[in-house]
Amino acid sequence: MPNSRITSSDLSVWQWNEEHGWRKSEARLEDLRTDNPTRPPSLISEDTKVYIITTSAKNIRSSRQFHQVFMDAFCIPKFWWAEHLGNANGYFGCEDTDHVGGAGFNTWAFFEVKHIARDTKYHWSKIKLFTRWLESTHQTGILLFDPTDNLSTPLFDPNLTELDDPFWMYPDILEQVVRFQEGSVWGIRDHVRDAEKEQRPADKKPKPNYRRLHDIARHAIHVTESLDVAVQNIEHLVQQHEIYIKSMQVEPQPKSHQRISRRLAFFQSYIGSIRHRSVSNQLRLQNEIQLAFNIVSQHDTSITVDISRATRSDSATMKTLAFITTTFLPPTFLCAVFSMSFFHYDAESGWGVSDKLWIYWVCIIPTIAASALLWNFWPKLFPDHFYSAFREEESTELPTFI
Repeated sequence: MPNSRITSSDLSVWQWNEEHGWRKSEARLEDLRTDNPTRPPSLISEDTKVYIITTSAKNIRSSRQFHQVFMDAFCIPKFWWAEHLGNANGYFGCEDTDHVGGAGFNTWAFFEVKHIARDTKYHWSKIKLFTRWLESTHQTGILLFDPTDNLSTPLFDPNLTELDDPFWMYPDILEQVVRFQEGSVWGIRDHVRDAEKEQRPADKKPKPNYRRLHDIARHAIHVTESLDVAVQNIEHLVQQHEIYIKSMQVEPQPKSHQRISRRLAFFQSYIGSIRHRSVSNQLRLQNEIQLAFNIVSQHDTSITVDISRATRSDSATMKTLAFITTTFLPPTFLCAVFSMSFFHYDAESGWGVSDKLWIYWVCIIPTIAASALLWNFWPKLFPDHFYSAFREEESTELPTFI
């Protein structure tokens, strides 16, 4: 059984009221036990209006004891502990808790943001929380799971006039999400800008770093994905807040609820504009990759043109040589024929031809025919030998580009 004593790094408690502000204390597992979900754990003082408990979701999931204590104290639904939710890239949910004996309202949310450094190394910032709001006292308990180092603690700035709204903490949450997403998108933009400003010497073959460009594109896709999820979560959050306000059946609506609605709407608009910038980064990066590819293709094409010109020059030279060879081939043939012993000449009798000249034709005609037939049918008679070089080339394993 795990030790019930949790160190401050694993389980910390922040308590707030209007008089003394935020105070931090250590906690034990026993301090979180409660048999009445309408009351906060015994560790929380009566004058506390807001308390934050930071802990590790992984440690709680791995321990049945911790798991049950948190479920009893905060009415956490069982499905929230499912493994697939632990692997999710974001979500938002809420429910009232009258059906489990505790009159209140629970919400849970998860946002994650990918940050890219100048050397293309990256890390993730995550905001995962579960909130428990009590209807009778308007007291709010916030479970903050696995807070990242760059997340300011305490995260919230409570206002007594707004604590009657169970969604009062989400403008502060969304402000942190916007801060993370803004830095993430601008980090991608810096990489894109560096790629766009890269000098390409005109007199040398361009050598773009496609591996780096595709790594940046991969990170840009992740950033846009997290923004898409954030936009979806905020839309659902705004929708659920409107449903909650309508369910109160209070006219006119309290000004505190209206302020929170307007803040949520503002961050919804703001995160949407950040998403557009992220999509623009992706398009600019794809344009840069295409430009680099086209420049390399253009350079290769110019080399091909030069090779073609050289080939044409060589072809013209070969054509001249062929013409000269063809011109002198008949005289050469005749000279060879008449130089044979079949012909003789003297001053008295003139030209004479041997009666054995037929032997020349008997030998030369079959030889020419055999050469022509062999040249024509050799590839068909021995295809494996003729095409072996091509088959060896086809069997060579090509490199794979990811």
